[in-house]
Amino acid sequence: MTAAKIRKSRLWGDRIAWTALAAGPLAIALAGPAHAVPSFTDQTGQPCQACHVGGLGPQLTPFGREFKIGGYTMRTKASIPVAAMAIASFTHTKKDQNPPPTPFGANDNFAFDQGSLFLAGGFGQHLGSFVQVTYDGVAHQWHWDNLDLRAVTTGHLFGQDATFGLTVNNNPTVQDPWNTTAAWGFPYTTSALAPSPGAAPLIDGGLAQNVLGVTAYTWIGHKFYIEAGGYSSPSAGTLSAFGIDPLSPGNIRGIAPYGRLALQVPLAGGTAEVGAFGLRAAINPGRDRSSGFTDRYTDVGLDASWQKPTAAGDVLTFDMRYVHESSDLRASCALGLIGNGSTPDCAKTSLNEVRGNVSYSFRNKVGLTLAGFSTTGTSNANLYGGPNASPNSDGVMGQIDYTPWGGGNGPLGPRFNLRVGVQGTVYGRFDGARRNFDGAGANAPDNNTVRVFTWLAF
Repeated sequence: MTAAKIRKSRLWGDRIAWTALAAGPLAIALAGPAHAVPSFTDQTGQPCQACHVGGLGPQLTPFGREFKIGGYTMRTKASIPVAAMAIASFTHTKKDQNPPPTPFGANDNFAFDQGSLFLAGGFGQHLGSFVQVTYDGVAHQWHWDNLDLRAVTTGHLFGQDATFGLTVNNNPTVQDPWNTTAAWGFPYTTSALAPSPGAAPLIDGGLAQNVLGVTAYTWIGHKFYIEAGGYSSPSAGTLSAFGIDPLSPGNIRGIAPYGRLALQVPLAGGTAEVGAFGLRAAINPGRDRSSGFTDRYTDVGLDASWQKPTAAGDVLTFDMRYVHESSDLRASCALGLIGNGSTPDCAKTSLNEVRGNVSYSFRNKVGLTLAGFSTTGTSNANLYGGPNASPNSDGVMGQIDYTPWGGGNGPLGPRFNLRVGVQGTVYGRFDGARRNFDGAGANAPDNNTVRVFTWLAF
């Protein structure tokens, strides 16, 4: 790529960044509330449980998916497009973490995980937005969070009703209407204080808030979903101003294409979805272009979901995804960031991720979820530590939660909502092994975690 093209792509990313930040507040000031926040209850006149399984986001019902695809524009009355949420938790691991998470203790940590402000809603028939700014209570800093600005219209395609939309967003999959992809997949709340495996595909949040993209989509006959677009990187100064580390993972060279296909149909009294998605990115690690190479990632995924409401008002849900990543980390090798640049396996590697969960929401108040996860991949001593030099990790997670006011009957009004819950995670393998995964005697079950959390939305 020529220097002129590189400068052009960087200017394109900066232009989108500042336009999004300027347009978001203006759009919402003229608008009303919508999607995964209580402001949407005002705009639609519906309680949280109309859009969200269990009465609190982000797990969407079919109605909630339609609302999101429709650009957050559905409304029944004028409303205030401002909302907030706060999440706090207590985290316990089976054994003390070594080293402990800075600046917290080695175990039994209380934390204010995050507080967020939202400007979210639709204005008119064609424009809508979901803008989130978050205070990270573990890192003690503000940053821009999820961004999804939409322009939509309706028409016909192939003889079917169709919705046509554009979205400007800052995280591949944050715009997705199903809870199978990474941005809105289970678990819906986590803590940075809990240990987690080191290897994951790039599409699992590796570019979150570090990029800006434009994708176009169409929703045909309420069955077929097609989306395509691309992502670029704002300048380092822009990201720093938004509270994001501009060096991790680096900046995209040119445009990173993204695509999504899905089919949603009625099945066995519920709603089923099957789909595919993919992302391809060439990245200058640490924004260093001196090697003349890039790190190249190709992520391809398959997903499926099924959601069934019962006559009694309960909801049964199944979600899963599979992601295969092929990567060639030639730039990192040449720059000496991994390996010494001469070993045959320095550059190329692969990962396979499988995640799935089944959940049952009783009366949209009590939720039970059981999930499994597995990551496997190529052993590579240049990338992974420990005696096995492997990314392989797997385990199960369970959660029970209680949401008393998802029906809009909160003591402070329909906008006030609360969820309390307990999560438990059990590891079979962690960073390559069940026992002595770090070469210093640590075992995978040492990282088994119990987390108790409170989630307020208003």
